[in-house]
Amino acid sequence: MRPGLQHASQSNPLPSDTSAKIERSDWSTLKRLFPYLWAYKWRVMAALSFMVGAKAANVGVPLLLKELVDTMSPNGGRSLAGLANQGELLQAMLVVPVALLIGYGLLRLSTSLFTELRELVFAKATEGASRSISLEVFRHLHALSLRFHLERQTGGMTRDIERGTRGVQSLISYSLYSIIPTLIEVTLVLTLLAVKFDVWFAWITIIALVFYVSFTVTVTEWRTQFRKQMNELDSSAHSRAVDSLLNYETVKYFNNEEFEARRYDENLERYRRAAVKSQTTLSMLNTGQQLIIAISLVAMLYRATQGVVDGRMTLGDLVMVNAFMIQLYIPLGFLGVLYREIKQSLTDLDKMFRLMEREREVADRPGAQPLRIDGSPAVRFENVRFAYDSGAHGSAAAARTILHDLSFDIPPGKTVAVVGPSGAGKSTLSRLLFRFYDAQQGRITIAGQDIRDVTQASLRRAIGIVPQDTVLFNDTIEYNIAYGAPGASHAQVEDAARAARIHEFIAGTPAGYGAMVGERGLKLSGGEKQRVAIARTLLKNPPILIFDEATSALDSANERAIQAELQSVAQNKTTLVIAHRLSTVVDAHEILVLEAGRIVERGSHAQLLAANGRYAQMWALQQSAE
Repeated sequence: MRPGLQHASQSNPLPSDTSAKIERSDWSTLKRLFPYLWAYKWRVMAALSFMVGAKAANVGVPLLLKELVDTMSPNGGRSLAGLANQGELLQAMLVVPVALLIGYGLLRLSTSLFTELRELVFAKATEGASRSISLEVFRHLHALSLRFHLERQTGGMTRDIERGTRGVQSLISYSLYSIIPTLIEVTLVLTLLAVKFDVWFAWITIIALVFYVSFTVTVTEWRTQFRKQMNELDSSAHSRAVDSLLNYETVKYFNNEEFEARRYDENLERYRRAAVKSQTTLSMLNTGQQLIIAISLVAMLYRATQGVVDGRMTLGDLVMVNAFMIQLYIPLGFLGVLYREIKQSLTDLDKMFRLMEREREVADRPGAQPLRIDGSPAVRFENVRFAYDSGAHGSAAAARTILHDLSFDIPPGKTVAVVGPSGAGKSTLSRLLFRFYDAQQGRITIAGQDIRDVTQASLRRAIGIVPQDTVLFNDTIEYNIAYGAPGASHAQVEDAARAARIHEFIAGTPAGYGAMVGERGLKLSGGEKQRVAIARTLLKNPPILIFDEATSALDSANERAIQAELQSVAQNKTTLVIAHRLSTVVDAHEILVLEAGRIVERGSHAQLLAANGRYAQMWALQQSAE
């Protein structure tokens, strides 16, 4: 049985689903992010310095504005009646110190300058952290086992990664550029109000801020459920759309375009309802915030106005208090949005970090050494027992065993073929040899070295495979062939294509080797894809070869021609051939007949025919069919 079918029959929850059930604090996520930012610690320090400078300049603007107003007011702004005298007003305007005007302009400029310098200095840290995290996720996904990639949903996973990467930038932007500066400014303003005037100005501001923040956090926490639901439905809709488009031909074969559209629309409708709820609650949040801001502003300005009337404050003081309140409450007006976005960024980032923390089922052992090969190596399976669902999702006793105490050798430079019915476990041998999975019992050795004791990179460099199901990159034919040996010259690519009997076909296309193969290689026929796969394996030229139904998609004439090429290439290489058509393995050094994960017969073609057993029956059936 193919591994994909096995997993389909025992559907396990997706990684994103399981991780979502385990809550983790926001502080844990921030601690996980911190090392990526601390790699740019000097830029962080410089950005914080510029941020403090920007806020100090911003707070200085209302102070200087107060001085300007007081200077322009007759009697220092203490007699409102004096403003009615046009002569005195003109005289006040003429004696305004030029230094105050220049200082006001410089403070305005400094606020913008420090802000831009902060963003300029910190941009490298933000983009660098995003790049490091994205690269680490990408590498980790490639390091995860085949089991994970058979269970994942590509659309939903890529959406999680995209949101997580964007979450890094959003989190840094909203916290460093909005929340922290606002806190600094609030502290400076409260200190000034308490020192310069009476303490009630500070208390009114503090009480308003407490109500404002409490209301914002409470409502935003309640609203988070709708945003999470929106994200889940968005990922689900995206997964269904991507899955449907990847299986375009299957949809067409069964005339199910409307069925797929209905499924997609069901997800879109659920997303729409969640989005409407989210927007409704956002309007409630914004209305409540503005009400708190309006009440606090009225209270502050009433007290300031009363102070001017009583002679305790000047007109400049009134203007300064009003400017301070505007500067404070404009950014606070976005606190709900900021808090929600920060929470969402933390949620998205946590999802991506959980993906990064997904345990590697097959990992290099500590101190693993590169595989050492001198010439053609011997490959040995020793009492190998394997079950796909054992270990990761259940006990070995509960899982269905695919291979039972399997033992055989592939001598150096020889070819061993494995034949048998579908589901016998033939392709599982190649997956174990590649270490896509590890056997539960027994061991596999190459040149006497247990493959679990060597690095996976060196192991896979030594093995080339032509798989039964060939999947190509959506790139040019030359790129797909050269993928077997990145950096190969065009001449080497052509030689490999000639050996795989596909050069004439490529040369006959308008774009030649630059022709695009389409998504998953769908622009090519099955036989053409298989010949490209053969060409890139020949270009890799490894000491160990695996042919898993390597010619199954070819016509008889091309199969015989390529079979001769493969036999020539396999000379002096250790080769494992997995085949249904027995005519392709008659020259093998040894043929193993596999049934239900056990070797029921073994020997050369002639020996197996003479034994008149299971192989002889299969041979007779295929010969009569031909």
